[in-house]
Amino acid sequence: MDHEAMLYSSQDEDVFVCNLCAHHCRIIKDKFGLCGVRQNRNGKLIADAYGDIIAAHVDPIEKKPLYHVYPGSLSFSIATRGCNFRCLFCQNWQISQSSKQGDNTVSGRKVEPEDVIRAAGAQNCRSIAYTYTEPTIYFEYAYDTAKLAKAAGLANVFVTNGYMTPEALETVHPYLDACNVDLKSFREDFYRKMCGAHLEPVLESIRLMRKLNIWVEVTTLIIPGQNDSEGELTDIARFIAGVDPVIPWHISRFHPDYEFTSAPPTPSETLRMAFRIGRREGLKYIYIGNIIGESENTSCPACGKCLIKRSGFAVSRNHLDGGRCRFCGQTVDGLF
Repeated sequence: MDHEAMLYSSQDEDVFVCNLCAHHCRIIKDKFGLCGVRQNRNGKLIADAYGDIIAAHVDPIEKKPLYHVYPGSLSFSIATRGCNFRCLFCQNWQISQSSKQGDNTVSGRKVEPEDVIRAAGAQNCRSIAYTYTEPTIYFEYAYDTAKLAKAAGLANVFVTNGYMTPEALETVHPYLDACNVDLKSFREDFYRKMCGAHLEPVLESIRLMRKLNIWVEVTTLIIPGQNDSEGELTDIARFIAGVDPVIPWHISRFHPDYEFTSAPPTPSETLRMAFRIGRREGLKYIYIGNIIGESENTSCPACGKCLIKRSGFAVSRNHLDGGRCRFCGQTVDGLF
């Protein structure tokens, strides 16, 4: 049965405008939006991705990465195919760049929201993560699942490119506990050339998330020769600190993938430079990802002692007591 989309308007008899993400696609009869999973069909905008699960796994919450959301817990992680970005360096391109309108080589399976909640409970998960592709494009499914999850005492987290509209965020925010947002660059030309999108809507989403009291962590994949200059990294860190200096910044190492294989992996020194920049700009929590042993631990912002020790995605030590440092009593920001 067709599942009607949310957040769209009628422009005329045969044209709908999708108000779910910042592309605001104008979709004519029988055609799809840019995401490839929202179609103008039978007089309605249809959410073709609804319940069409392409991936479902139990992950450590640290894998999202969310380091300040119930550390050491498990998250039941789901995705449908499709995305509203066209990132040349996508690490999940096999599913994110598959869509209903053309590429049918990757097929999903129907899973109702109730089944997601049951599976999460059966596997002792503390949260549901809408991840791997882009949760905005399967918004209706995420929304219905998130409402059930909240009622069942589970947290909901989005791992997102941040390209949703304010209307979408305001609709889901009563059920959304946390987001990890990919802030891929601080340059408009990078977003246009490398992602097929724009920068400002992402910045707007980060600001609005904090205003709505959604816990936010930000990830930047640092690509040599593309977004790794000291000036750009300073701009990113300064922006995050300007929104809220307690927002954790995950600095992630690039590995060549998909259609962008010309750049080498990110040098460790570039990641350390970004770490120093973040400290200089006043960020309280900074992490280096995709390299084991590089600034993975959470330290107390007051006394500096190691509170959460990590190796990869595993937590081996946790000295938080009700969200406070066990040594000095300082409150640590996040969901604990």
